Amino acid sequence: MSATNTQPEARSGWILLALAIGAFGIGTTEFSPMGLLPVIAEGVDVSIPTAGLLVSAYAIGVMAGAPIMTLVFSRLGKRAALMALMGIFTFGNILSALSPDYWTLLASRLVTSLNHGAFFGLGAVVAASVVPRDKQASAVATMFMGLTIANVGGVPAATWLGQQIGWRMAFAGTAMLGVIAIAALWSALPKGDPGQRPEVMKELRVLTRAPVLIAMATTVMGSAALFGVYTYVAPVLQELTQASETYVTMMLVLIGVGFTIGNWLGGRLADWSLDGATILFLAAAAAVSFAMPLAIGTHAGAAIVLLVWGAAAFAMVPPVQTRVMIAAAEAPGLASSINVGAFNFGNAVGAAAGGWVIHAGYGYGAVPVAAGLMAAAGVLLVLAGRARGTGQEFAAGA
Repeated sequence: MSATNTQPEARSGWILLALAIGAFGIGTTEFSPMGLLPVIAEGVDVSIPTAGLLVSAYAIGVMAGAPIMTLVFSRLGKRAALMALMGIFTFGNILSALSPDYWTLLASRLVTSLNHGAFFGLGAVVAASVVPRDKQASAVATMFMGLTIANVGGVPAATWLGQQIGWRMAFAGTAMLGVIAIAALWSALPKGDPGQRPEVMKELRVLTRAPVLIAMATTVMGSAALFGVYTYVAPVLQELTQASETYVTMMLVLIGVGFTIGNWLGGRLADWSLDGATILFLAAAAAVSFAMPLAIGTHAGAAIVLLVWGAAAFAMVPPVQTRVMIAAAEAPGLASSINVGAFNFGNAVGAAAGGWVIHAGYGYGAVPVAAGLMAAAGVLLVLAGRARGTGQEFAAGA
């Protein structure tokens, strides 16, 4: 990922755009069930917390599939690997659209999830390789911009489609995004040489280093804080804000705007200081989460707090992803993919924690409080890493 591997600016722009299109599709399929939980739960005759396990199942599939799919597809050229992964994405969404019951849908979501970690892992390596070292965090953020824009356009559109026509049509429409992404990757990325057979044990040993483990644990906590709120945002708004389906859709758009702002800020500040950016945004996410039960009682208060929360919660993504890639420089592809798996393990932890809080009778107002505690735990992990001398004060350009 040195500067000698960078592409001309125009070419690198097209490559980052193609990666962002793939990220847009993946973000749409990952996040749209959260806005459709009540609809899906009714459609397959299960409770909302049970339907929430679809989110957890997807996350667990990402976590399990990330290292396996990365090692399998790393033998291909980057373009072929990324196109094949989007093929899995397309197939999984078609299966979801055709699912007749809850268990079939659960299995289909697992199939869809297999592409996720490897796509973002390999995509982050490609993104970082086409820009100078001091712009790598921003390049990774550009790819993830597709993920955040999905929350502005793709997720609300899928939510609206699912509410008006049926959740199966939402998955069918998402499958079409996979076809578009495959075409964009084929057009923008050079064919390249076939990949080399990975030295599995050598790369796995890199992942056992303390800086890598601490960085990944931070990713888990930050993601758990994000998805602890986001998984249940529709029922939380319906219960505490007395929100209509239209208002829920509007709030999903607003959260997506917050994600997009946060992703941009996270990339910019991570080019300055990885640890500093991570601590700043995790602390901000914790503070806003703690305040959320007080602010979400009115429509105006909910809009403000969700916008700020979205920006703070997603701004940690570029720095935590770049931290892992730098800490595991000898195995960036595998480490990056596994970190995406760690992000989705945090997704599962957050969704499960929110479900436990609801089942335990604490109410929907306790969900963001639990998320805030997990964000605070992420801050403590970064500080612990700095105390051990494993912190990363500056980004790739240091």
